[in-house]
Amino acid sequence: MGRLIHIGFGNVVNTGKIIAIVSPDSAPVKRMVQKAKEQGTAIDATQGRKTKAVLVMENSQLVLSALLPETISGRAQTDDGQTEE
Repeated sequence: MGRLIHIGFGNVVNTGKIIAIVSPDSAPVKRMVQKAKEQGTAIDATQGRKTKAVLVMENSQLVLSALLPETISGRAQTDDGQTEE
């Protein structure tokens, strides 16, 4: 099992299950998020804030986060990953 990293608002994800961390700005990613929402495979961890990062997980689920992709990837690469906002 990978480590758990904080992705904002008390939510954590397993680093061992992350395939990619992408920005939601491009049209293909927007379509991917919309499709996941329709299929019920999107996990919204933004607490109503603007989505700034999309985490693509091993099981084809998408996790939406209000933190920047750079912030999340930095936490995934550090030793503790539990950095406060």
